[in-house]
Amino acid sequence: MQTIDLQTSQNVTIEYELATTGERMLAVIVDMVVVGIGYFLLALLITAAFNIRWSDFQIGIFGLVVPIGCFILYNFLYELLSHGQSLGKKALSIQVVRLDGEEPVPADYLLRALFYLVDLLATLGILGGLLISSTPRRQRLGDMTAGTAVIKMRPSSRFGLGDILRISSLADYEPQYPAVRQFTEQDMLLIKNAIARYQMYPNAANRALLHDLAKQLALQLDAGDAFRQPTEFLKTLIRDYIVLTR
Repeated sequence: MQTIDLQTSQNVTIEYELATTGERMLAVIVDMVVVGIGYFLLALLITAAFNIRWSDFQIGIFGLVVPIGCFILYNFLYELLSHGQSLGKKALSIQVVRLDGEEPVPADYLLRALFYLVDLLATLGILGGLLISSTPRRQRLGDMTAGTAVIKMRPSSRFGLGDILRISSLADYEPQYPAVRQFTEQDMLLIKNAIARYQMYPNAANRALLHDLAKQLALQLDAGDAFRQPTEFLKTLIRDYIVLTR
């Protein structure tokens, strides 16, 4: 299992599992099918509207340039508007992220889309597949150029606030850290995922991660040495957040 460490806005490093070559290939296949269906429907509409024979339509610019352009435009726009997930990536529960932990910008998504010309189309996917399977961060040329990687976002390790509510009963609960309201729902989900990862894989690395996360949050909330019991402290923050913001 190959993983990557990403730094959050709280300067805490979180470990994510990288998407496999197979998952990324399947995602691309799904995207190609989606684009293919869209192009076919567009072609039917144009041939019917302008009384053009199908064989004539497939010659020249419409037969080659337009499908490629549609595929590149589709990947750029869909990843941009869906926070790093095309339809294929959504289906495989994988997502594009930047290596520095920041949100990818439009230029990153554009570079990734354009380099499909080399990684996928010009080499029939061979170059992209070889690079993803052999590089430490499973990056194709588009990823290397844009400074991105593709990680797994499996439902088994991702939670919503509905799952957080099941940690314990919140009836008549008195929040201990009112300042927790400064954080976002995404921050709380990050905390919940860190707890879940440690509970699933209670090794030294995840223990240290949980401790560092708790210490950083304790400093921000002026919570003293509460971080010395990181799991309980982080669960308390989640409960407080739910009570204060629901």
